[in-house]
Amino acid sequence: MTEVTHDPPDLEPVAHPAGLLLVATPIGNLGDLSPRALAALRDATAVLCEDTRVTGALLARHGVSVTLIPLHEHNEDDQTPRVLNRLRAGERIVLVSDAGTPLVSDPGYRLVRAAIAAGLPVSAIPGPNAAVMALTLSGLPPHPFLFLGFLPGKAAARAAEVARLRAVERAGLSASTIFYEAPHRLAEMLAALAEGLGPDRPAAVARELTKRFEEVRRGTLAELAAHYAREAARGEVAVVVGPAPTETAGAAELEDRLRGALAAGMSVRDAAAMVAEATGLPRKQVYARALELARG
Repeated sequence: MTEVTHDPPDLEPVAHPAGLLLVATPIGNLGDLSPRALAALRDATAVLCEDTRVTGALLARHGVSVTLIPLHEHNEDDQTPRVLNRLRAGERIVLVSDAGTPLVSDPGYRLVRAAIAAGLPVSAIPGPNAAVMALTLSGLPPHPFLFLGFLPGKAAARAAEVARLRAVERAGLSASTIFYEAPHRLAEMLAALAEGLGPDRPAAVARELTKRFEEVRRGTLAELAAHYAREAARGEVAVVVGPAPTETAGAAELEDRLRGALAAGMSVRDAAAMVAEATGLPRKQVYARALELARG
C-alpha cells in the first residue's frame, strides 16, 4: 500500500501583499476572529465594509485603527472603479462583511469579478460561515449541498422559488439545501417549504450560532413551522432542509422529472442525462422522451 504523506501546516506569519483580500469575520462570537484575519486588518491600507459601525466596533475591540470605506448593495457599482484604482496603485484593500465570509449573501461579488477581470490580485483568509456551520450541526447529509441564501420575502415569489426547487428535485437533484432567513419571517418561510417540499421533509433551524443562546432545533418542516408559529424566533437564522426522498419513477414520474428539468432551463441532453442517472432508466429511453417533450 502506498504511504500518503502531507506537508506540515504553515504556522509562520504570512505577509500581506498588495491586492484585494477577502477576510472572514465572526458570526457572533468575537473570539472567532483568527490571528491571520486580525493581522490582515492591521496591515490594510483600507477596509471595505457593509456598515462602518459594525466593523468599527470589531476593530476597536482589537485596537485596530484603519480607514473604513462603506461598500454595500447600493454603492458597490460606484465604489468599484475607485477601489480598482487604489489596487492598481499598490494598496492593500481588505473586504469584510458584517459577519461571516464575504460575498456569501453579502456584497462584494461585483467588485471581485471586476478585480479578477482587471488582472488584479485577489486572495482570501477563511473563517466563520453560518451556512456551513448550520449544515454540520443539522444532522442532515453534508454533501452534496445547495446554498440558496434568502428566499423572496413576498409570499407569491417565495412559493414560486420553492416550486422551482421542487421541480429540480423531481428532475434528479438530491442535496441538502441551506437558506438564510430573517427571524420575523421564519414561521411563514417554514410553512411555505412544508407546503412546497412536503411536510415530512427533515430539516433543522440553527439560530444565534456561536453566541450565548445558540440553538439548533431539528424536526420535520411541519413540526418546525408549527413551533416557530407559536414561539417567535430571535437572532440570525439558517435553515437546512434534507434531500428529497428517493422516488420510484414510472412513466408519469419520468415525464414530471423531465418537464421540471426543461422548465428549469436545462438542455434536452443535460436534462436526459440527469434524469436517467436519478431514475436508473436507460439513457436512450429518457433522451427520446425528453426530445418528445421539448418538441411539444
